[in-house]
Amino acid sequence: MMKRNFGKVECLLAVALALGVPAFAQSGDSPSNQSDSVLTISLDEAKQYALAHNRTIRNASYDVQKSEAARWKAIASMLPQVNGDATYSNMCGYKRDFSMMTGGASGASAKQDSVAGSNANETNAQQSSAQSGETKMPSTLNWGVNVTATVSGAQIVGVQVSKVAKELSEIAVGKTDQTILSKIETSYVNILALQATVDLLERNLENMDRMYNMTLNAVKAGAAEQNDADQIAIQVASMKSSVNTTKRTIEVLYNTIRMMMGVPADVEISLSQSLDDVINPGSILSLLDTDLYLGDNYDYRLKAKSAELSKKQVSLSKAAYIPSLTAFYNYSDHKYVNADEQIENMLEVFSGSPKNTVGFKLTVPIWSSGSRWADVRSAKMDYAKALNELEDTELQLGIQGKQLRYNLTSAYENYENQSNNIEVMQRVFKSNTEKFKYGTISSMQLTTSSTELIGAQNTYITALMDMVSAYVDLKVLLNK
Repeated sequence: MMKRNFGKVECLLAVALALGVPAFAQSGDSPSNQSDSVLTISLDEAKQYALAHNRTIRNASYDVQKSEAARWKAIASMLPQVNGDATYSNMCGYKRDFSMMTGGASGASAKQDSVAGSNANETNAQQSSAQSGETKMPSTLNWGVNVTATVSGAQIVGVQVSKVAKELSEIAVGKTDQTILSKIETSYVNILALQATVDLLERNLENMDRMYNMTLNAVKAGAAEQNDADQIAIQVASMKSSVNTTKRTIEVLYNTIRMMMGVPADVEISLSQSLDDVINPGSILSLLDTDLYLGDNYDYRLKAKSAELSKKQVSLSKAAYIPSLTAFYNYSDHKYVNADEQIENMLEVFSGSPKNTVGFKLTVPIWSSGSRWADVRSAKMDYAKALNELEDTELQLGIQGKQLRYNLTSAYENYENQSNNIEVMQRVFKSNTEKFKYGTISSMQLTTSSTELIGAQNTYITALMDMVSAYVDLKVLLNK
């Protein structure tokens, strides 16, 4: 009977652990090299420690930084982009005959200057003769700078989209923080409740051990039957099993807190607060009177921001119809390496490339065969879905608020009843223990009283956990 009752508590804790312990690890400044140390923390200190060392929280903050980098990238795409280049080319000994070019040039000069004398003709002839052979082409070094700046509707809307994406990441960080802290609070309170139960069970176990030894002595003296001692022995074994099971469950919860806080396994954790310190009936009852403000709820804020992002995506799709304007400036120059001055001058004449170029380019979307229209239509459908999800979230949160208040009210009332019940059962067990000493009740009655006390303790633990769970769930909903 006892094992079945306590199995419910074990199951609850196992499910709670399986549902949501994220991956954590210690950071460089976590309490390392503390295998023999004790980390004493209050509930608030445990939360603050987790905020500083939890890896899931850190990853969420990295997402915010990535969103900020993406926003700046969108802005930078509209700012001037400057690129420089340099090229060296060597024609590997290639030779070219420039005699035809020089002859043509001399012929042109002769036409322009018809009054040249025989001396000039003789000079031209000598130059032509000098150029009649092949000449090795020189190496060339080219360099330049290119400056461009493009502005389009898609870029402008893209900056707005990246800003909303960053805000969405920031809300996600808050949601992650809230999830981690709520799990720490639940585990912390459950540990305190189970520790109180262990203390109570161990005190009762001491009483049962004394009763067993007393009965065993009575059996040896012939004043009691062996059956009485056997019944009490079974109850003692059952109570020891309950104590050990509870201690193992407590260790599971301690490991949960270690993982969430990033504390090594060999560091002992000690909770500095008592159950009365963290379970305040006044705070629980006051939470029932707190109104739900959707702007404080992270789930609603995430949906609202997602809907805003979907709306910006519609604008981004429409921006594909807007023309884009690009301004550019190019500077380029070159130098011939180890070139004959006359050949270099000749090459400069035929290069004809300006050093400076400035221009503008206007790109106007004309026809995309309906692809841009399809993108806009798809984005509109996504936005409509996001609005529906936002309305559903608002409706669900309203219903959830009523249900969680009902759950907390019922759980609190049940907790109060079970608290009173366990006090009564403890007094009954203590009274029956005294009666058994004097032989006024049988061993069966004593073991029955012990079984009822263990059942009351397990019911009390379940009621306490249910109340804590309902309390934390409502706090999460209200973001308190």
